[in-house]
Amino acid sequence: MMPSAVKVLTLAQLTLGQDWRLSLCHDRPAHLLMWITRGQGLLQLDGQRRGVGAHNAIFVPAKALFSLEIGRQGYGQAIVIPDGAPLRLPQMPRHLRIRDVQAQTDLTSLIEAAQREQQAQRPLVQDALEGHAALISVWLRRQCLLDEHVPDKRSAGARLSARFCQMVADRYATGAPMAVYAQTLGVTPTHLTRAVKASTGKTAADILTERVVHAARDLLMTTSFSAQNIARHLGFGSAAYFTRFMQQHTGYPPSKLRPPKEELART
Repeated sequence: MMPSAVKVLTLAQLTLGQDWRLSLCHDRPAHLLMWITRGQGLLQLDGQRRGVGAHNAIFVPAKALFSLEIGRQGYGQAIVIPDGAPLRLPQMPRHLRIRDVQAQTDLTSLIEAAQREQQAQRPLVQDALEGHAALISVWLRRQCLLDEHVPDKRSAGARLSARFCQMVADRYATGAPMAVYAQTLGVTPTHLTRAVKASTGKTAADILTERVVHAARDLLMTTSFSAQNIARHLGFGSAAYFTRFMQQHTGYPPSKLRPPKEELART
C-alpha cells in the first residue's frame, strides 16, 4: 500500500516487531530516512554492504533496494516520506556517518519536534509534518554537500552490483532467474555473482531470493490473497512450487506464516 502521509516511527514500529521486514533485501514505495542513535549493524544499500553505528543517517529513496540488520541493542528512528511529496530530497541513496556533535543534535531535535507534532494530532497535522520533513530534508542535503560525505569513486564491480540491485527492485515479481538478469546486464552469471558477492557479501541469487521472500511474507501477513494468487503474482509456476520455496527459505509453509484472522482484519 502506498503511504499517503509523513510519519515518524521507531525502527521497532517500522518493522512491526518483525526483524525480517528490515533484514531481508527489499524496497519500499516511500522515501525513508533512518537515524541510528544506538547499536551496530550491517547495511546493504545501492549494491554495497557497509557497517552501521551510532549517529549514522541512512536515506533510502523510494523503490531502492536495501536491507538493515541491527542488533537487539540497536535503536533508531525513521521518517517515512511519501513518494511525490513536494520536498527536495537526494536523488540517490546515501549513508552518512555524522561526526559533528552540533549536526547530530540538530537532526535529533528536528525529529523530536516532528514526533511531538504527530502525537499531538492537532488540526492540519499533516501540513505541519510536511513542514518538519522539509526542514529535515534541508539538514540532509546540507550534510550531503560536505566534502566528508562525497561518495567514494566506485569500481566497475560495485557499479554492476548497484545496477543489479536496482533491477531486482524493478523486476523481482517476474519470476526470472538470476541468469536472465546477468544476460540483461551483458555479463555472465559467474561474473555477476562474483561482483555482487564482493560488494554485498551475498550472491546475486541470494539477493533475488531475499526480495521474493520479503514480498511473499508481506502479502501473507497483510492480505487475504490465497497462496495460489500470491504465487502467480510473484512469478511462480505453481502454488506447490511456491509452497516448497517458502518452506525452504523460512522453515514454514505459507499457511503457517499468516497471522490470526482477527489480526489480519485489524491490518
